[in-house]
Amino acid sequence: MADLILRSITKKFGNTTVISKLDLSVKSGEFVTLLGPSGCGKTTLLRMIAGLETIEEGELIIGGKKYNNIPSQKRRIAMVFQSYALFPHMSVMQNIIFGLKINKVKAEVIQQKLAWVIPLLRLDGLEKRLPREISGGQRQRVALARALVLDPDVLLLDEPLSNLDTALRETAVEELKRIHRHVGKTIIYVTHNQVEAMTMSERIALINNGHIEQYDKPKVIYDNPKTVFSAEFIGSPPINLVNGEICVQKHYSGVKTEIGFLKLDRERTGKIAEMDGKKVLVGIRPQSIYYIEHLAQRRHTDTHIFLTVELVENLGDRSLVVGRCGDGPIVRFIMTREEDILPERKMTVFVDGRRIHLFDPVTRLNIFRENDTI
Repeated sequence: MADLILRSITKKFGNTTVISKLDLSVKSGEFVTLLGPSGCGKTTLLRMIAGLETIEEGELIIGGKKYNNIPSQKRRIAMVFQSYALFPHMSVMQNIIFGLKINKVKAEVIQQKLAWVIPLLRLDGLEKRLPREISGGQRQRVALARALVLDPDVLLLDEPLSNLDTALRETAVEELKRIHRHVGKTIIYVTHNQVEAMTMSERIALINNGHIEQYDKPKVIYDNPKTVFSAEFIGSPPINLVNGEICVQKHYSGVKTEIGFLKLDRERTGKIAEMDGKKVLVGIRPQSIYYIEHLAQRRHTDTHIFLTVELVENLGDRSLVVGRCGDGPIVRFIMTREEDILPERKMTVFVDGRRIHLFDPVTRLNIFRENDTI
């Protein structure tokens, strides 16, 4: 395994720039996810690391060595594609050892690697089967085994779980976490699925239009989004966003919004002391809004909101309630299923003043965001 550094990486297709002066540093043995919407450049970036796309500007450094001009076949990098790319006429075992045979690895070494990787990926008893004779989850593990036996410095995974159903995907996520702990490889994983990224990653590089919007631990991105894009892309159900104006008075400070005046905790009020009258975009996660009859108000900075229920969505063990404050904007919040909530019901909820985010409407940056911790 090895560390990986991207310095001012740029990629163009014709006159269109898809990656622009991007910087990224991955520690040796780290599991990093490139997360973002379709077309943001994450797969292109992965293919540049693999050597399948040229690097027009910038540097790719792996283990202290510049890789820009090293052909893909000579890079100590293995890649698992979204389609798995297994040879349909070869057995599971033949697919796994194909790269080793191309590299003319000795037969006894091949047997040692098979003896290691087959139980690791739970492929026992499948060695002689063809890809069409095994499940999608098993094919995914065969593709991963083929990559691992090459003993790469860096393992690249391009949406390898996207072809699996929900149940298989959840199992595969657990398998990947287990495998990473066991082999300790530097892994760069591409997905547009925020649940996969939040579950598996040590750090997430959130990509938007060819640049990194935020690069941090999953919990930090969720609790302290750097930009409006970070706040909207991470978190389910999506964050509530309403227009507001900072109000700083002698005895209280907060934000005037379309859903009422929102109080802030002491730490946040200190940071807005010189911002009276500033227009802001207010972000409140549904998980930070509570039904007052289920959880008693606890702090003087909790703010009551009165709303009318418009829609209730069953999430299994919880319900997503969509309400409206008078003629104002929609507000989403989460409830347990202890109470039967129906449309048209009048409700009182409260917002935790410690969990309110304020974004500058021009720069789209979080006013409360500290410098990146990593």
